[in-house]
Amino acid sequence: MKQDTLEIVKSMKVKTILVSQPEPKMENSPYHDLEERQRVKIDFVPFIHVEEVTSKEVRKQKIDFSQFTAIILTSRNAVDHFFRLAEEMRFKVPDAMKYFCQSEAVAYYLQKYVVYRKRKIYVGKRTFTELSPLIKKYKGEKFLLPSSDKLKPEVRKVLDDLEVNWIEGTFYRTVVSDLSHLRDVYYDILVFFSPSGIQSLFENFPDFKQNNTRIAVFGNSTVKAAEEKGLVCNITAPTPETPSMTMALKKYIDSVNKK
Repeated sequence: MKQDTLEIVKSMKVKTILVSQPEPKMENSPYHDLEERQRVKIDFVPFIHVEEVTSKEVRKQKIDFSQFTAIILTSRNAVDHFFRLAEEMRFKVPDAMKYFCQSEAVAYYLQKYVVYRKRKIYVGKRTFTELSPLIKKYKGEKFLLPSSDKLKPEVRKVLDDLEVNWIEGTFYRTVVSDLSHLRDVYYDILVFFSPSGIQSLFENFPDFKQNNTRIAVFGNSTVKAAEEKGLVCNITAPTPETPSMTMALKKYIDSVNKK
């Protein structure tokens, strides 16, 4: 995108936003607040979706649940599919099992399956690296990491550098969604949270041109994936000033809509 065109796009008002994730179920979602306060329309369309891995496929990975004393959980999907497969494989998760959750949100979601106050649960702040000191403290455990088929490379690196006894289990797959219904729909901002979302955009629309569309991305790996496809990232998070995507969107909209 040429510099003069980029400056024009920067100043264009925002009226519509497409978030490449499912719509939040909670009533007090910050997106709903953003929509009302900024008077913009926000749609939610998952660009990727998750498919189950069968218990037969897990057995082929030679994973024996009874051999592990700790579970590392990086997402709510990881929580759901660990307990789904444990049930399918008739494995009763022992009360003594330790759970290492990447964030408070994941730890809170864990309560769907366990009585929180009666379990050994260790919680990181936000990133996987921030969880590593807790894992290091319990190096004697045998860790199982339930994940998708697209586990971030830095997760493997952190665990290998810690020299802990761990095994990765592919318990679900990340699959590109069919977005053909969006072919003739235009949004002022497209919001992405993973490289898989960027991949989905170009698999669905190989001839996609950014033109006047602003691109919002969350996380360094998503920025990299977008830039590799020739996209200009107009809005990025997290930053010290805008730790969440909704805060980054609000800051940007404030700057262009109030001129």
